[in-house]
Amino acid sequence: MIEVVDELPSADRASVFAHAPTGVALTTPDGVLIDVNGVLAELLGVPEDELRGRSLFDLTHPGDLTTARTACAELRVHPETAMRQECRLVRADGTPVPVQIATSWVEPAGSDGEPHLVMIIEDISERKALEAQLVHRSLHDPLTGLPNRSLFQDRLWHALERGQRDGTPTCVLIMDLDGFKAINDELGHPMGDLVLIAFADRLRSVLRASDTAARLGGDEFSIVCENTDRPDAEVLAGRLRAAVTAPLELDGQEASIGISIGIGSAPGGEVPAEVHERVIRSADDAMYADKARRRRARSRPR
Repeated sequence: MIEVVDELPSADRASVFAHAPTGVALTTPDGVLIDVNGVLAELLGVPEDELRGRSLFDLTHPGDLTTARTACAELRVHPETAMRQECRLVRADGTPVPVQIATSWVEPAGSDGEPHLVMIIEDISERKALEAQLVHRSLHDPLTGLPNRSLFQDRLWHALERGQRDGTPTCVLIMDLDGFKAINDELGHPMGDLVLIAFADRLRSVLRASDTAARLGGDEFSIVCENTDRPDAEVLAGRLRAAVTAPLELDGQEASIGISIGIGSAPGGEVPAEVHERVIRSADDAMYADKARRRRARSRPR
């Protein structure tokens, strides 16, 4: 489309500009806007006349400015190569809009002309939103909305890397719901799902800003506690036990659950690859030990 636009007579080019379904711009090699169409003006919320003469870099999000300038410089060096890039432009109201820009260097038809750039600028907001949704779904549990095992592993690795760099401790809590199988068997799986959702809500209610809770699968959950030593993790575990003490009122029925919790810790300053599996295994072993203690306590004659 870029070549077609540039080769048209000026009157026909104006018609293409007016009816093109995407934003179109002609700029100087330095990115100063020579001409724009209505689609681009509407996208940016700026009248066409006010856009002409402005630098496209002034309309580029600061976070993408270096990349945009580099792309323009590369086009000067390799004008024969069409360039495609994604960046964010900034609307008149200050909101960013993600776009894909296809740019070609055009030499003048006659000896008196100046080289210029032809840009096709496409709003990719919907595609970016869909990509973000797909990424979110791949990293979160669809039932509870909590991070899943993959994101748990990523957050734990991040916490351990910080621990190695800054010498800060990391703790992992792994927990399992007591009595959940009985709820599933006696009240049905739909009620079991409601229990998991309600527990996830109570879990969120005790988290600190730096904590990451996740559903690992079934009725197993976890919390990554960044920059947290074991005493503080014990306090968090206590808050969590208190949060599940009250029975759950679900769809007109009452369900009571208990929770077994295990804590694993890394003191900081260690290599993540050496401590990652160890801290998870330690928390898992502690959780099963806690579950066994709670089972013995329930079976002990009163």
